[in-house]
Amino acid sequence: MENIRKKFMEVFGNSDVKPREFFAPGRVNLIGEHTDYNGGNVFPCALSFGTYAVARLRDDKKVKFYSGNFEKNGIIQCDIDNLSYDEADNWANYPKGVIKIFKDHGFEIDRGFEILFLGEIPNGAGLSSSASIELATSVLLKSLFDLNVDMLGMVKMSQEAENKFVGVNCGIMDQFAIGMGKKSKAVLLDCNTLNYEYAPVELGDASIVIANTNSKRKLVDSKYNERRTECERALSQLQKRLDVKSLGEISIEEFEANKNLIENEIDRKRAKHAVYENQRTLMAFESLKSGDIKRFGELMNESHISLRDDYEVTGDALDILVELAWETEGTIGSRMTGAGFGGCTVSIVKNENIEEFIKNIGEKYKKKIGLRADFYIADIGDGARELI
Repeated sequence: MENIRKKFMEVFGNSDVKPREFFAPGRVNLIGEHTDYNGGNVFPCALSFGTYAVARLRDDKKVKFYSGNFEKNGIIQCDIDNLSYDEADNWANYPKGVIKIFKDHGFEIDRGFEILFLGEIPNGAGLSSSASIELATSVLLKSLFDLNVDMLGMVKMSQEAENKFVGVNCGIMDQFAIGMGKKSKAVLLDCNTLNYEYAPVELGDASIVIANTNSKRKLVDSKYNERRTECERALSQLQKRLDVKSLGEISIEEFEANKNLIENEIDRKRAKHAVYENQRTLMAFESLKSGDIKRFGELMNESHISLRDDYEVTGDALDILVELAWETEGTIGSRMTGAGFGGCTVSIVKNENIEEFIKNIGEKYKKKIGLRADFYIADIGDGARELI
């Protein structure tokens, strides 16, 4: 924080107004992938690393943004009364969008301010740097302008900003995990109802290890929208017989009895993943609560196979990292996490094997892919907040 404070003063200069400091974590989804927009369950947790923000009110209507991760872009500025999407503003469209949505919901934001962001989340890693920026912006708006809004309200407006302002049709999982996260706990979230329940992440003699493929994620947005369309098409055909509003409401037995209604084989595979993954997530939650870490790991493995074969969102880099993990002693379970086509894997590994896990997989992955993988032993932290 000392370095961030110093950088803030370098960029924006000294003032009588004392800057305030905020933090929003990244997130990793333990299981329940591509189920959120299908009305199913997800099981993410907030991480101990994320996005720091330092902010200070101004006396005019200008908002000035600066990111230590995109220093070449310099200061990006706009007027508080004229907030519109501008492709040239790049990353700053995320906080701009949050401000705009807050104002659209009637919150009084009548002065400008300066914000410096510094993120520890690798861009494009699939650990949700964009939602982390959105929630950091939300909590700083609440604090700077003394707004009467709770965390769930900020989560919903952050998602709305990404959907409506930035134009990414994401589900609510990322913002929810980052806003509502609790130290040492994962949260089971029903994305259809927003009912949620926490479970302590007690892995005994094992830990969560995240591996970043460092593979450039290609076609994520186009394939994401394509998968949504395929699932929506499958759902509409299932609705000819089933009285449901989402694939997340369908049991495995109901799906198997009615899957012939889905005319296209590809759409059938996509729907199968959504239905089975949702049930896997519920089983994983119960396994973790009962302390059955072995079963939890098996469900993680099944999740990756389904994402590879039925949903087809993995790719060589992710598949190789997961397969290497499966072959490595001490691995309890491993799967891709996030949207796919690059990004990260999440594994549960026995503590005594972690050092060898990182060394061996790192060397073999580089030989096979030609890229260096980065590894993080994940601590589960609290959600977005002001640092006092």
